Amino acid sequence: MTDELMTIREMCDAYEVTPRTLRFYEAKELLFPIRQGTKRLFTRRDRARLKLILRGKRFGFSLEEIRQLLDLYDIGDQQVTQLSKSYELAHARLADMEHQRDELEEAITDLKAQLAWGQKMLQSLQAKDAAE
Repeated sequence: MTDELMTIREMCDAYEVTPRTLRFYEAKELLFPIRQGTKRLFTRRDRARLKLILRGKRFGFSLEEIRQLLDLYDIGDQQVTQLSKSYELAHARLADMEHQRDELEEAITDLKAQLAWGQKMLQSLQAKDAAE
């Protein structure tokens, strides 16, 4: 992408989001497009922020967590605080995701066992009915 400004339609096409999504992120003070009447023009900074927002959402971060991380960019310490806080939150999120995966794998194993039992019971009952 270049330094040029992008319209809402161009942003939607480039990032596969809806205009409603972009307006929502603007209302939540995550994006700050230039307003020209009713027209919104998005800068390179807005595009970078949107990429981070979408990545954060994909990883399961709340919009508030994402906003707080984005706001740390401007504190003037060469993003040390932002990167440290991002690392800390990402590490905790990864642990949560791994725990959820483990619970899901356990539930899948249990469900497969129940299905196998159900199949055997059905076959037994059907064989019994056929014999009668």
